[in-house]
Amino acid sequence: MTVLAVLGFKALWEGRGPLFWFSMKVKTLEEALEFVGSVNMCTVFSGKVKGVPALWDVVDLPANGGGHTKWGARVEAVWTWKNELPETYPDDIFYGKIPGGHAVLMTIDYLVGTHYAKAHRAVEACSELAQQVYEIIRLNPNTSGELRKEAMSLNACSKSQFDTALKQLQVTLNIVRSNEPGLKNDTWVPFSEVYLDLVEKSD
Repeated sequence: MTVLAVLGFKALWEGRGPLFWFSMKVKTLEEALEFVGSVNMCTVFSGKVKGVPALWDVVDLPANGGGHTKWGARVEAVWTWKNELPETYPDDIFYGKIPGGHAVLMTIDYLVGTHYAKAHRAVEACSELAQQVYEIIRLNPNTSGELRKEAMSLNACSKSQFDTALKQLQVTLNIVRSNEPGLKNDTWVPFSEVYLDLVEKSD
């Protein structure tokens, strides 16, 4: 049984319904996990996606001060949790992007049951540059910075063009950020390497 399943049973036992989750104030990683589990999918920072709640909006930490950097405790927490949630709870939480480039966190159940069928596109349906970037990642998973250098060298593309291609590969669920603990920078791998069972079931 996953961590989210346990939390769901706990919430039912305590009589907490949907209104509790939308009014909750998040201060810890565990509370952030509960929030994502309660809404299925949320944006990380943006509150501009219609019908999709934002983790940022429920974090009850100081926006100014209270942290270890000039950004404040609220920004630090959300920025850290977007990485720590899928790393700590890989069987429960998925991090990715949706159209518009919005970063999202969602439950694995929602990814499997709803999102994958709606969002996935074959890499052949992506732009030519995205296909070339995907091939680089397939052969040698790497950080955004290193991939950008290689793509710009091999394909004479601009930074903006590379960023657009990388975003398209994320939105179409062809690549995913590695959940390996301890990585300091975003490292990209083929989606099928992490979620092979899901890919095979959909074929």
